[in-house]
Amino acid sequence: MTDTTTRRGYEGNGGGSLHGKVVAVAGAAGPAGQATLLRLAEEGATVVACDADAGRLAQAVDAARFAHGGATVTGDTVDLLDLEETRAWAAKTEKEYGRVDGLVHLVGGWRGSASFAETDLADWDTLHNLLIRTLQHTSLAFEGPLKRAGDGRFLLVSAVGASKPTAGNAAYSASKAAAEAWTLALADAFRKAGGEGPPPAAAVILVVKALVHDQMRADRPNAKFAGFTDVADLAKDIAGTWNKPADELNGTRLWLTPDH
Repeated sequence: MTDTTTRRGYEGNGGGSLHGKVVAVAGAAGPAGQATLLRLAEEGATVVACDADAGRLAQAVDAARFAHGGATVTGDTVDLLDLEETRAWAAKTEKEYGRVDGLVHLVGGWRGSASFAETDLADWDTLHNLLIRTLQHTSLAFEGPLKRAGDGRFLLVSAVGASKPTAGNAAYSASKAAAEAWTLALADAFRKAGGEGPPPAAAVILVVKALVHDQMRADRPNAKFAGFTDVADLAKDIAGTWNKPADELNGTRLWLTPDH
């Protein structure tokens, strides 16, 4: 498989209805997850959210339900560091709704240092679990359901640092690079599953410099956040991936930042 890169001219138009789609969101309680639940619900998808933080997850699910009356938005507390628990979540979702059309992987975290020499290798252990192990588990758990649904999407949000690491972000950048490589391997599995035809699903990497949300702006009113992607814009682009054919998207990086 050839890894292709789609530059920032790509935009999900957000106008395509996701009615009838069932989309799972891993790491749904954070700002990006909350924005994604809102957007997917607005587009008519059945949204199945999970997070390890039951309280914040409940708030995110309730907010999406309230904003879009009639939308089906559910939440499950899942330990994504447990492969069998993650598989059980995928199986439960497919059994309950008859299909899974998407998995949006939003589990994040950051650790860094002032210089390369000051890197704390404990940060690698933490980021390995947050950014790599959880992704391994969701991809292994949802590969089958996404292929069976047809036109499925496995979406990873990554960072510019994966391909342009800086001295103080060695552990973070290496973790993101590993997550990207794992996702591209999943894309190759989808390609092979399609045989001579199009893949039954697409694994896609959405690349940002960093994310910004309203609370960050309120906390730092003088900050410019240059090149940052608003979580609402990220959510729009996530929903928009269903507006392009799987064979055009599978194995690509979608750049959502001008600075790369």
